[in-house]
Amino acid sequence: RSWRPDDSLRLLFLGRLHEIKGLENFLKAISKLPGNISLSIYGSGEEVYTQKLYKLINKLDIEKRVRFLGHVTGKEKDKAFDSSDICVVPSHTENFGMVIAEALAHGLPVIASKGTPWRDIEKEGCGWWVENDSDTLRSTIEKALNEDLKLMGEKGRAWMQRSFSWEDQAAKLLNVYKTYSN
Repeated sequence: RSWRPDDSLRLLFLGRLHEIKGLENFLKAISKLPGNISLSIYGSGEEVYTQKLYKLINKLDIEKRVRFLGHVTGKEKDKAFDSSDICVVPSHTENFGMVIAEALAHGLPVIASKGTPWRDIEKEGCGWWVENDSDTLRSTIEKALNEDLKLMGEKGRAWMQRSFSWEDQAAKLLNVYKTYSN
């Protein structure tokens, strides 16, 4: 669906609450966006860091738009994906970023920082691969408002099925064995 100004846009962050995840820049971006754009944060982390995030949220005056919902797994995690419009992964660095693959598999477009190895997300038409600074995150979310998020989500799900299925991964592993067994 395309976003309309009278709609709410529900953003999702799902992961460990840690400085490496880049949440501060994301929260600053949220503070510069319209009030009908909200963020649900699923995850847990060290109490000191979590309190730092709460203080920043209060300082930015976005406490009514940002919800901390704790660590989720299984069906609760599925509900988190299903009740969101875009998953945002603003990490400074990630080895793989499993949450990106999970979001795409759930049909959810993704905004991933260049600290993740997901550069093909734009080529596949299912999200954006961007710098992790508040202005870039804000402008990307604004750009997303004019996109057909449902179509992008469908493209992401198809990409995950095509490139990350058990069959695909088994074939890749078999090729590695064949290459090195000779």
